[in-house]
Amino acid sequence: YIATTRYKFNDYTPALYKSTDYGKTWANISSGLPYGAFTRVVREDQERKGLLYAGTEKGLFISWNDGKNWESLQLNLPKTPITDLKVHQGDLIVATSGRSFWILDNITTLAQHQGNANELILFKPEDALHGFWGSPMNSSSKSVDGTNPYEGVNPANGMVLYYNLPKAMDSSEVTLEIKNSQGKVVRSFSSKKDESYVPHNGGGPPPAPVLGTEKGLNRFVWDLKTPILPGIPGVYIEANFTGHKVPPGNYTINLMAEGKTVSTQGMVIPTPNTGMTQERFEEQDRFMNELEANLTDMHNKINTLYKVQGQLKDLMKELDNADLKKEGQALLDKLKAWDEEMVQRKSQAYDDVENFPNKFTAEYLFLMNQSNSSLPRVNQSSIDRRNELDAQWVGLKQRAETLMKSAIPEFNKKLWDNGVGAIRM
Repeated sequence: YIATTRYKFNDYTPALYKSTDYGKTWANISSGLPYGAFTRVVREDQERKGLLYAGTEKGLFISWNDGKNWESLQLNLPKTPITDLKVHQGDLIVATSGRSFWILDNITTLAQHQGNANELILFKPEDALHGFWGSPMNSSSKSVDGTNPYEGVNPANGMVLYYNLPKAMDSSEVTLEIKNSQGKVVRSFSSKKDESYVPHNGGGPPPAPVLGTEKGLNRFVWDLKTPILPGIPGVYIEANFTGHKVPPGNYTINLMAEGKTVSTQGMVIPTPNTGMTQERFEEQDRFMNELEANLTDMHNKINTLYKVQGQLKDLMKELDNADLKKEGQALLDKLKAWDEEMVQRKSQAYDDVENFPNKFTAEYLFLMNQSNSSLPRVNQSSIDRRNELDAQWVGLKQRAETLMKSAIPEFNKKLWDNGVGAIRM
């Protein structure tokens, strides 16, 4: 593993030897290797001197101290002799005897390991490719072992983050914050589940991913996307609610737990050989950010005003003032009319669209989905369609804000004056 080092393999014992003087003297470096684990190959890490990987008759082993001591790195490898190893672009490629090739991703994390397990540590991630492919390794669940009995498994599509917790933190919150080069937070994650999340049976946003809180090493995959967009509880819209992928660049990653913060840098790089310029990435990022901000505003207003509808319906049952009840019904009619233009509440499954036409926010979602391509390109057709929908949103937004800022507060005041509980927004 260095120019003056030679290895030899004893034919009668599993001992591994090292010489630093061209074979004049030899030192046994087999501590930790089990008897019978004849060593076939030793490779050194490309990032950290003295970090060695050994392929033996009884599996894979690792040494942190130049071979003085070894420990198993078997993980989910089958029990078979290791015939060859190669350290390549941050991965360890393993050839086995009759059990296929295996790849251990992100061994750069091993190179950063310093044995300080009692500290909060955020390891620097490998560069993440701005690409689009599927993989079970996108999941941060420990139940995913990266194997498939019928086909190879792609690496994770995103930025793979490893962090060490000095103790289990089930009772306290762990948060992760990702900022771009301008210092803007583009995504944040928490170890706490969103208790307000409502499943949509495939017709709404997925639940937000949560961070692991186990003592020791935790793995989390950021899909490189902006935040998940809010859905509308009880409404089925056949669309993708996830955000778009951020443009290539350098990102600051902050991990916070129990009042402590650790930081590192992560790089997103463009897919090779596509010829996409940074300007095109930035143009698509601006376009998608604007669409996502508008849709978030729409759905937040829909959800807020729909709750007002429910409160108002309950209040109407208790009102005995005829004039107040008439005014309340007029306000309720306005709320329902606006809501019906914004969203189709009769849709509960995929085929419902054949009977109940999509409304405004579904059209806006479809525009977002069609504009979010694997290669950054803002087409003229997307620009034209956005201009059409934005023109409609001007009037719809104005009606919503009139309800929220004028009509509801004014009616609230009359309710209070008549000794009736007011509507909360």
